[in-house]
Amino acid sequence: MSEKQFERKKKEDRPVVAICYDFDKTLSPDDMQAQGFIQSVGLDVEKFWRDSNGLAEQKEMDQNLAYMFRMKEEAEGQVLFTKEKLAEYGAQIKLFPGVDGWFERIRAYGRARDVIVEHYIISSGLREMIEGTAVAKNGAFERIYANSYYYNEKGVAVWPAQVVNYTNKTQFLFRIEKGVLDVNDPAVNDSFPPEEIRVPFRNMIYIGDSDTDVPCMKLVNTYGGSSVGVYDPRTEDKTKVHKMMREGRIRYYAPADYSEGKELDRLVKAMIDRTAAGEALENAYYADKRETEEFDRRRNDEEKEKLDWILALSGSRNFARTHTVIGEMEKVAQWTDREKELLCKIALENSQVYYILGDADVAGFYRKLLSGLRSPGEFAKKLRSAMEQCSADQPH
Repeated sequence: MSEKQFERKKKEDRPVVAICYDFDKTLSPDDMQAQGFIQSVGLDVEKFWRDSNGLAEQKEMDQNLAYMFRMKEEAEGQVLFTKEKLAEYGAQIKLFPGVDGWFERIRAYGRARDVIVEHYIISSGLREMIEGTAVAKNGAFERIYANSYYYNEKGVAVWPAQVVNYTNKTQFLFRIEKGVLDVNDPAVNDSFPPEEIRVPFRNMIYIGDSDTDVPCMKLVNTYGGSSVGVYDPRTEDKTKVHKMMREGRIRYYAPADYSEGKELDRLVKAMIDRTAAGEALENAYYADKRETEEFDRRRNDEEKEKLDWILALSGSRNFARTHTVIGEMEKVAQWTDREKELLCKIALENSQVYYILGDADVAGFYRKLLSGLRSPGEFAKKLRSAMEQCSADQPH
């Protein structure tokens, strides 16, 4: 059975900023289920949530699974519980001011600064409802990570397919970081060199409104990104954002007004500007790092080659081999003082070198070697004397 080929995003030639959003109370003033669905099944909103949370507590269920179960149970016999119907409820969701034009406006701002901006939803709401919003239909989001249902052949929701709670939200940040966006792609666990990471955490912006966003906010903050708390501009209730700021969960907060020129708009644009400048420096750093690594690799190769020739000269057992090794050693650009001293020692101790010190190639190599020694050691001094004697003995 062959492994499925997942589509993965690769590192771009420009920096990528990933803006990740919660949905309820972040992009929309209220819970999405309370904007049409709960009313359509004849329930009071507060009672629905009270019963749902009570069920989770009594049965030790995840709260998301509890509300998904309650929605399906309450819909039975009253409304169709299909993907299409849930998308219709999603179309009724109200959004905060400026959200409609926000996503493309911020993308355009990034393009003007040579930065790719991508928008992601990481929500404990329902993906089907989010997909029903006008902004989602217009292609606002790169991916929507949210709770969703599995549907039977008749298109009716029968079982949870994906559950996104406040603790497992963080996995999607790692998927975005590596460009491994499919929820079943195991490559999210692969190790990537820092310079190959598609969206470093420092280039992530997380926008949320409450404690359920804290794990993601903390993770983004820890690795150099930015977390922004938003609050309802109608009530101006800052209780939650003050708490998150006090506890170090967020770096900034602003009203959830996404209109051009408003505080949130200015804040996010400043973060994009910072990324454009910061990534230029990061690219310079990695270019220098690669050059240094290549230099070190070449140097290591040269050092190994020099050691090989030193060993070859030391082990030479005939004059022909010595001449060959000396010829190769002439090609080496630089010897350290320690290596020079060792080569002098070999010349004195290996008769296959010592007896041909007067030969032109051997003499030339060692004269050049000795002339570059700043502080000749014991063996260098002895070899110099031997070569001078050898030269004196040569017939003129």
